[in-house]
Amino acid sequence: MVPTMRDMAARFTTPLLPDDYLQLFNPLWSARELRGRIVEVRRETADSATLVIRPGWGFDFAFTPGQYVGVGVLVDGRWHWRSYSLTCPPGWIHPGRRGARLISITVKAMPEGFLSRHLVTGIPAGTIVRLAAPQGGFVLPEPPPAKMLFLTAGSGVTPIMGMLRTMDRRGAMSDVVHIHSARAEADVLFGPELRGLDRKYANFTSHLHLTEELGRFTPADLDRLYPDWRDRETWACGPLPMLEEIENHWEDAGLGDRLRTERFELETSAIGEGGRVTFADSGRTVEADGATTVLQAAEGVGVPMSFGCRVGICQTCVVTVTEGHVRDLRTGLEHRAGDKVQSCVCAPAGDCTIVA
Repeated sequence: MVPTMRDMAARFTTPLLPDDYLQLFNPLWSARELRGRIVEVRRETADSATLVIRPGWGFDFAFTPGQYVGVGVLVDGRWHWRSYSLTCPPGWIHPGRRGARLISITVKAMPEGFLSRHLVTGIPAGTIVRLAAPQGGFVLPEPPPAKMLFLTAGSGVTPIMGMLRTMDRRGAMSDVVHIHSARAEADVLFGPELRGLDRKYANFTSHLHLTEELGRFTPADLDRLYPDWRDRETWACGPLPMLEEIENHWEDAGLGDRLRTERFELETSAIGEGGRVTFADSGRTVEADGATTVLQAAEGVGVPMSFGCRVGICQTCVVTVTEGHVRDLRTGLEHRAGDKVQSCVCAPAGDCTIVA
């Protein structure tokens, strides 16, 4: 086998690796893991902000509009991971950043969300973060359908924004109706940009529904507002009750195959009793309550585990239960030794041992 340049360099740098020296010059120069530097934190609303990130070596800029990216942030000595939709088009080059290819995510601070609050209010430009490769199936097809309907609420607009910006960048906007719900005008993410797209394209309609004034938007309103909704391919992203209502409405109309949904929340219907979780690969053990997922328990004691969406969709986080039981928080179904489970949606139901 012919040694690579990295192999040859490693012989001279042992016991360290070439990466260890490269990172002294630039922390983004790492082949071990994907990294990025936050170059801008831009407030969008009182409780949301856009983070512009410059990825380091190995990041795939040819992602599909609508996908999400995992972001790891070091806070008080612990790495905290969450996934956020990419709000930029693929291969985005910021006009004020000397031609560098960048990515952006937009985060809404949630009352119960430790990391989201930190990203919105506490993280400065210049911070180095870890990144996971873009993934997800809630995406803009190629070519885009001729007629599209986007239904969003709150931060559910973020993946849609990546799609709209991509079509705008190409100068080829499909016939799009976008209905977005927010409590009040001040809470609308990307409000000025959406209004600008509405003015720019005759075939793009930005419909803002303010719930403080009009009450909750329901799918039944579509027949009155946009009676051709049945002819449109539909994407919906927002709170779980909204998505359930939309899914039922589409199924009742026999149009379930024309609807795509994206969930940001874990829908829990059961709480396990908790227990001691042992991670066999590392030998580490932690006590976890019945609302703490196996993935969260692992992160709490520094055990690295693969993950993607964190809401039980992508199958990236599958592990094996070798002893004991865990419970799926969505369904209440209990899994036992020998079962493969998704660590992001299962919590211990008594003491258990996990192999990643």
